[in-house]
Amino acid sequence: MISSNLYSYVNILDKAADASWLRQTAISNNIANQDTPGYKRQDVDFEGVLERELGKGKYTSLDQKVRDLHMNHLNAQIYTDSAQYSYRIDDNNVDPEQEYIQLASTQLKYNGLVDSMNEEFTRIKSVIK
Repeated sequence: MISSNLYSYVNILDKAADASWLRQTAISNNIANQDTPGYKRQDVDFEGVLERELGKGKYTSLDQKVRDLHMNHLNAQIYTDSAQYSYRIDDNNVDPEQEYIQLASTQLKYNGLVDSMNEEFTRIKSVIK
């Protein structure tokens, strides 16, 4: 992680990309355990963490919120989704079709985040020239 206000957005994009990678891992585990009795699906809630962190400064600009953001608070964690009730007799709550959709969506988000980081670095390079 780069410690400069110049790279604040890049650092957030980096954390979001890490969270997307972690989510892909969780979804892959869900797909692998779709036939395991009692298995509860897992997911990652990075968006909620980021929203809470950015929502703290109610009357400040987004740039100021990003500058004041504590990057060590943006750690994504895998959680077990026990709230999604099982529709199966074996208490497994993995819906393979939903997982494949989530996997594709997460892959698109990850690719978009990497593209956005590349664009930010291109902008920074053009300013430095």
